[in-house]
Amino acid sequence: MKRSRALGFIAMTAALAMSPAPAAADDLLKLTIGQRGNWDTAIAHLGTKAGIFKKHGIELEMIYTSGSGETLQPVIAGSVDLGLAVGTLGAIAAFAKGAPVRIVGAEATGAADYWYAKAASPIKTLKDTDGRTIAFSTNGSSTHSIVLAFIKEFDLKAKPTPTGNPSSTLTAVMTDQVDVGWASPPFGLKEMADGKIRLVAKATDAPIVRGQTIRVLVANAQALEQRADAIARFMQAYRETIDYMYGDDPRVIKDYAEFVGVPEPLAKRVRDDFFPKSLLWPDEIKGLDSLMAEAVTLKFVPAPLTKEQVADLIRIPAAKH
Repeated sequence: MKRSRALGFIAMTAALAMSPAPAAADDLLKLTIGQRGNWDTAIAHLGTKAGIFKKHGIELEMIYTSGSGETLQPVIAGSVDLGLAVGTLGAIAAFAKGAPVRIVGAEATGAADYWYAKAASPIKTLKDTDGRTIAFSTNGSSTHSIVLAFIKEFDLKAKPTPTGNPSSTLTAVMTDQVDVGWASPPFGLKEMADGKIRLVAKATDAPIVRGQTIRVLVANAQALEQRADAIARFMQAYRETIDYMYGDDPRVIKDYAEFVGVPEPLAKRVRDDFFPKSLLWPDEIKGLDSLMAEAVTLKFVPAPLTKEQVADLIRIPAAKH
C-alpha cells in the first residue's frame, strides 16, 4: 500500500512537472484620467477595447476625474501609477515643490478646448467678460492656465472660476452660476448647433496653446523607478493605440461613439475636425521654453527649472520600432 501511494505521488509530481506553467499575469497599472469622453483622453479605453494593452502585457485600472488637480493628487500620493491629461504647468509646479512626479509623455500639443456663453448672454468675445466669471476645470489644469493666459493677454478683469467637467460646467452656464463655460468636443456641439450657446473663444486664441504641449502624462517617481519596464510597455501600447485610432478600422469610431453616447457621425467629426493625430502624439514636449516662461509669468513657479531639473522631470520612454 505504501509502495503504491509512493508510486502515485511520483506519477503526480512528474505530471505536474510536465504540464505547462501558467502564463504570467499581466502587469496592472492604475491610472487617473482627466475628463472622461474627450477623444484625447479615450486612448486608454479604446486601446483596452482593441486588446492593444493586453498584447503588451498591461492591464489598466482607470479612474476618471474632473480635471488636472484631481488627476495629479493620487499620483503624488502614490495611490495610482500614472495620471493622464495633467496640465503641463501644473506638473511643472508640483515637481518644483518637490512632489514625486515625472513626465513620461505629451498628452495634448495644442488643444480643441473652447469657451462659450448662453445664446441670450451679451458676451460675444473675451473683451466682454470684464466683471464676469470664466470657467476652467480644476486648479493647475490646462484650462486654468489658458484662462489665466486669456486674462493676461487681453487685459481682462474677469474672475476665473473652477467648474469641474464639461457637463457640470454646462449646467452652471445654463443656470447663470457662471458667465462663460468651457468644453472640449464632443461636449457642447449639439447645444451650439441648437442655438443654445455661442462660441466666445478657442484655446488656440492664447499663445500658450499654439504648438505647445499643454497637457502631459505623468508617473509617480517611485512607480517609474520600480516599474520602468511596465510603464515603457504602457507607452508603447499608447502609441500603437493612437495609430489604431487614426487608421481604417471602423471599430474605433463605433467604440468611441458608444463610450461617449453620441452618434457615430458625430464621433467621427470630433476626430476628423478637432483632433489631428499630431495633437495626441506623446514623444515630445513641445514649446518647453515658452511654457517655462508662462509658468513663471502666471505664478505657477517662482523661477524656471534648471536644465538638470528638466532632465529629471521629463522621462519619456523610448519608442520601440
